[in-house]
Amino acid sequence: MTIHMNNEVKKISRWRVVSSQVLACLSLDFLLVGLGMSISFVTMVLPEVLDAKEGLSINKKQASWFGSMAFLCQPVGSIFSGPLLDYFGRKKALFLVNIPHLIAWLLMYYAWNVPSLFVGNALLGIGIGIMEAPSVTYVGEVTDPSIRGCLTTLTNGFTSAGMFVAYLLGTVLPWRQAALVSLSVPLATMALVLLVPETPIWLLSKGRQKDALNSLCRLRGWVKPEDVKEEFEELLRYNDLNKQCIVCARDGESETSSCEHMNCGFVEKIILKFKHVFFVKETIRPFTLVMAYFLFHSLSGLIPVRPNLVNFCKALGMKYDAKTFVVIVGAVLILMNIISAVIVKTIGKRKLVVGSLLATAICSLSISVYASIKIPISVFSYEASTFPESKDMLPVVLLMALVCVTSLGIPWILLSEVFPFRSRGMATGLAAAFNYVIVFLATKTNYNLEASFHISGTFAIYAIITFIGTMYLYLYLPETENKSLAEIEAYYKGNQKIFANDCLINAFRKKNPTNIDVVKPMLVN
Repeated sequence: MTIHMNNEVKKISRWRVVSSQVLACLSLDFLLVGLGMSISFVTMVLPEVLDAKEGLSINKKQASWFGSMAFLCQPVGSIFSGPLLDYFGRKKALFLVNIPHLIAWLLMYYAWNVPSLFVGNALLGIGIGIMEAPSVTYVGEVTDPSIRGCLTTLTNGFTSAGMFVAYLLGTVLPWRQAALVSLSVPLATMALVLLVPETPIWLLSKGRQKDALNSLCRLRGWVKPEDVKEEFEELLRYNDLNKQCIVCARDGESETSSCEHMNCGFVEKIILKFKHVFFVKETIRPFTLVMAYFLFHSLSGLIPVRPNLVNFCKALGMKYDAKTFVVIVGAVLILMNIISAVIVKTIGKRKLVVGSLLATAICSLSISVYASIKIPISVFSYEASTFPESKDMLPVVLLMALVCVTSLGIPWILLSEVFPFRSRGMATGLAAAFNYVIVFLATKTNYNLEASFHISGTFAIYAIITFIGTMYLYLYLPETENKSLAEIEAYYKGNQKIFANDCLINAFRKKNPTNIDVVKPMLVN
């Protein structure tokens, strides 16, 4: 980072700048490890309790509900996530969101019957939902544009690390003991949160300028205030815009003090906030794009079968032990997320998203073709007695390819940067809630789809949906890599309808400015 001051140029070590932001994200990384463990723990529990001969036992219909229960409850947590984030701040929210998981892991350990097992899984889902908004918002607000893409993409790696740990624990320990060990992660996260700074933009929104400046100095390499003067002044201007009454600002006024809209009733304030903060171009446009991406990503093949992945591997007639393969899947997810973080800087988010979705569609189609040729119509992944006795290497290759290309997807990364500050908490919480509704429907209907259309038909449906998603995102998803949050917000305020920008798209439409760079002059100086 180079600071220009009174015709003098002061260079700050790049290592200091990057390391300060990496350390600030450390507690977030532990939080995401816990999130990944919560998502994947059911994958290891399900084979142990499905028609178990002793201890807790559930039937195949209960199994389909158990596998999707957490996703059904996650929207409940997501609804509270936004208000929690805005009221308590990003740092305190990162601390508080661990409480549901503390209770959930204890309940899973002591589960004495099927309802208590379901309640424990439901609490894990609520905890995941509450975690989403603070986790994706914090990293987006503390990092600078030059490394935001890399650090936000790496967050996927820590979620995958949590999934790997859950798979590994489920392999080496009984599931109750694995739940008890998992309790250490939220405890460690709560301890680490005490050491990280609050985000400068939230502190400014609460009128705490001195604290915001100190936070920014710490996040840019433990520098002096004069070293971040330019960036801090830009944040002040951005905060001044956010302090304006949104209704007055849209009417051409610049009122920042109390006005009639500030003094209205609670219900009216909510209505005004949705009307003038959420249902505006700079929020609803990226919200629509992100939700479309969530939909296509969730129905691309891997996510619907993930809760039942161990049994699904056996149903495919996989050559190797299914539990061992799932542990390897967890390790591969980490590796692919690291690769994603490395290449996103070079190829950008748009090419990564579209390319990974297209590859996912091809992999799902390949599994469909293989299942139609090799897997008997009687095989049902939720019924162990139907699993084929013959073993083959090809399903290992096909499923691993699906895991690799799916893990390159970055829907949560886009969520961390596309919303304006005014609506960030609310829009992120709602997006997370709707996403988990989609994931619940995807995982729950997997049982019904497979029962009706066999594995081959089910993955053919997933492939068709993903091909459609690839075309949609190719046409409408813009490139946001290396762009500031203010530039992205101004971009969505523009008049363009098709945001994507490449030579093929531009050849078939009228010449309108669509590149995000042309929006820079629109920013308030």
